[in-house]
Amino acid sequence: MPAIERAAAEAAFSGEPSIDPSRTRSAEDYARLIRRGHSLVAHVGEAMAGFLVAQPFSRELHIWEMDVAPASQRRGIGAGLVRAAMIDARNTGFKALTLTTFRDLAWNAPFYARLGFEEVTALDAHPRLAGELANEIDDGLPADRRCAMICFLD
Repeated sequence: MPAIERAAAEAAFSGEPSIDPSRTRSAEDYARLIRRGHSLVAHVGEAMAGFLVAQPFSRELHIWEMDVAPASQRRGIGAGLVRAAMIDARNTGFKALTLTTFRDLAWNAPFYARLGFEEVTALDAHPRLAGELANEIDDGLPADRRCAMICFLD
């Protein structure tokens, strides 16, 4: 998973001075998230092509990371992982999926919006997401480009 995350970040953020694509989660971080029981992987043949890791927070399932290996991108794998996470969340009794992302990159906020996510504009009503955005800004991500998103499940 760290190798896919790094390769996807290098492909997506080359030339972005505010992003360090080498900053990825460790294998131990991923193992901890996997133990929470809401992580998905996609394979093409025998090779892992992509993954999504999420963590429960009360009645919401938060997507921490979703990446597809560059060689497998633009085949619907990412959308399939998000749709599978929606099914998992709905079947497990969650009311919404949440995430934070770049609002201005086509493969970030616009991608998630096509899948039913909307930007959380009233962050005072969602302190967990506001806190996550604040942590990301403290870690050096550009505040004006980041947003929180939510997808309510029926």
